[in-house]
Amino acid sequence: MRTAIIADIHSNLEALHAVLARIDAFGTDETICLGDIVGYNADPNECVNIIRARNMRCVLGNHDACASGLEEPDGFNPVARRAVLWTRAELTCENRVFLKSLPREQRVGDIFLFHGSIHDTNRYILYMNDAADNFTELARMGSSIRIGFFGHTHMRAVLSYYRRSVSVENAPEVKLAEKKRYLINPGSVGQPRDSDPRASLLVYDADNHRLTFNRVEYDVHACQDKIIRAGLPSELAERLASGI
Repeated sequence: MRTAIIADIHSNLEALHAVLARIDAFGTDETICLGDIVGYNADPNECVNIIRARNMRCVLGNHDACASGLEEPDGFNPVARRAVLWTRAELTCENRVFLKSLPREQRVGDIFLFHGSIHDTNRYILYMNDAADNFTELARMGSSIRIGFFGHTHMRAVLSYYRRSVSVENAPEVKLAEKKRYLINPGSVGQPRDSDPRASLLVYDADNHRLTFNRVEYDVHACQDKIIRAGLPSELAERLASGI
């Protein structure tokens, strides 16, 4: 079973098209989205429509929650708040209902899907103590759950836990060890923040216990032009070129 894992599309239609074309070429069995289909960029309905049309398994992100009206963006910075409120006004009724219907977390076999942190959509996993807290929550689910996939940080990550120690694994391909637990972030499709502007995705080969990360070039300029034409903050367009 080979599964494509994506996260943080953020209304970037050009990046989503490029990533899905790569996934289709791989011939994976399923694609999973770890939330934040919308926010920041200028094509929210188009991106949600694609997720719906593909019947893609997806969990709720914090921007999805605010854009759909489930939550208010009280903790957002001014640029993110402006973008998510613009998105809320742009979304069709059907797409708002779809976003509201997304689960915050989901178990699929021996993996657990969530957006930010386990049981907290808005919290980041950025530091070792964040990872340790989430590994504790993962362990509480029982020995059959070894892997948690998450998004939200917009940065690729493979964090492993063994003998009360958290380690970071940075290789583009990672062989998963049977005795370890893992927290894994595929990186962002629509707004990378690791100084690489290319869209990010991950292929998880469950049969061979292997992760393969991929980066995909897309038409950044087209996405930037849409942001400016929509009247969204220019900072959102500028950051795409440098992946920050």
